[in-house]
Amino acid sequence: MALQAPLTMLGPHFTALPPLSLYIHIPWCVRKCPYCDFNSHERPDGSTGVPEREYIDALMSDLEVQLPEFWGRTIHTVFIGGGTPSLFSAQAIADLLAGVRARTRLSPEAEITLEANPGTFEMEKFAGFREAGVTRLSIGIQSFNDAHLHALGRIHNGTEARRAIEIGLATIGNVNLDLMFALPASRTGGEAQTMVECEIDVRAALAFGTPHLSFYQLTLEPNTVFAKKPPPLPDHDLAADMQLRVEQLLSEAGYEHYETSAHARPGRRCQHNLNYWGFGDYVAIGAGAHGKLTTPGGPPGSGQQAKIVRTERVKQPRDYMQKALSADPASCVFERREVTRGEVGFEFMLNALRLTEGFPVAWFSERAGYPVSLVSRALDEAEREGLLVRTHEVVRPTERGQRFLNRMLEKFLT
Repeated sequence: MALQAPLTMLGPHFTALPPLSLYIHIPWCVRKCPYCDFNSHERPDGSTGVPEREYIDALMSDLEVQLPEFWGRTIHTVFIGGGTPSLFSAQAIADLLAGVRARTRLSPEAEITLEANPGTFEMEKFAGFREAGVTRLSIGIQSFNDAHLHALGRIHNGTEARRAIEIGLATIGNVNLDLMFALPASRTGGEAQTMVECEIDVRAALAFGTPHLSFYQLTLEPNTVFAKKPPPLPDHDLAADMQLRVEQLLSEAGYEHYETSAHARPGRRCQHNLNYWGFGDYVAIGAGAHGKLTTPGGPPGSGQQAKIVRTERVKQPRDYMQKALSADPASCVFERREVTRGEVGFEFMLNALRLTEGFPVAWFSERAGYPVSLVSRALDEAEREGLLVRTHEVVRPTERGQRFLNRMLEKFLT
């Protein structure tokens, strides 16, 4: 899509719009995990169900009010996250995706991911998700060790985790496993995760041969139970050794380490997350959902400037539904802000430098809207410290840069 020339060099200028994705947030879960800082809420009043119909109606109202901002653009990926989206029935997910297809230009080849908790797996239900159009599952395993699962507050055990993977592979096939390392000791006794236990988890995951694996170090995020009452964790050196060992074992098994925490078999990388890391655009609907959209601006003299806009919806599910279904559905937006010239370098690098193979230099001007000279000083400093390497075509973090990613990113905070 060819766009107009910039009105002023002070603002961004885009020669083409970036790829577009859709994120849908389903906020409910069976139980809130003590390490979780996502916008998730236990099911209302301890019930066994969630207000599926009302929430889907709110999602569609939220989507419709945003249509003018991305009208005519193709959505290439959909990610249904949470919370625990697999709490929804197969019919509810079918209705949700049918509503998206009726209102947007969703690519027939779109990657459609659903997050799932092993405690919610039923063969018939997940076959229904496949029939609804889900093409990829992301299963929150975290560990196969019952003691560590208990310490993490998970509702499933190792046997249920294995059964969930088997059902996921049998029904949908394209499966990602989320796992953690550097796990805590239980408050009721036991020890923090050892290197041997970490390796056992990795080998258990590899035994299933899923096309994608994500391994995260457990971190104590603000405003979580673990942050207020930290559990005993492996020390820093052991955690770093665990990360290296995880990466080594996955590499030996044929997985490509293509992002800080993501590993995939050749050709099986997560397209939705790649769009995030490539500073693409994403429409977001649902309680607490965060979105990013690029606006090209109008023709010369129109006064319509090009811009990148970030949005966040209200977090409480009941408040979100009330506002999205009111006479003013746009009121479900809690915050709307334009990314400034001073912020865009950091925001771009926060995503793109997670890619182990780096990013094309041209992406910065194409997707941030400014010449790469805007961040040349920070790039120079990071290169001098051995945190990244670059050519005229590519910027890539070194192994040192991957280990000290936050230190590198601080250089772009201007």
